[in-house]
Amino acid sequence: MQRIARPRRYVSSGLLTVLRPLFRYDYARSAYVMRLVGERYGPVLRDDRRRRQRSFEGAERRGQVLDAHASLRV
Repeated sequence: MQRIARPRRYVSSGLLTVLRPLFRYDYARSAYVMRLVGERYGPVLRDDRRRRQRSFEGAERRGQVLDAHASLRV
């Protein structure tokens, strides 16, 4: 039988705490899977530890680099 990789879904730590009776941690996947049927069926959940990017308030330097290259061609 062919195995199809299931996509990981990132969820909050609070939601994982609530779902703890239904899910177990699988060290091979580094994710939470459903108890009893998680090897083949159901969602694969991961703790959402990704950082949110803050907006950059500084000067845009990439635009200046493009302008410098344009002046070299003249």
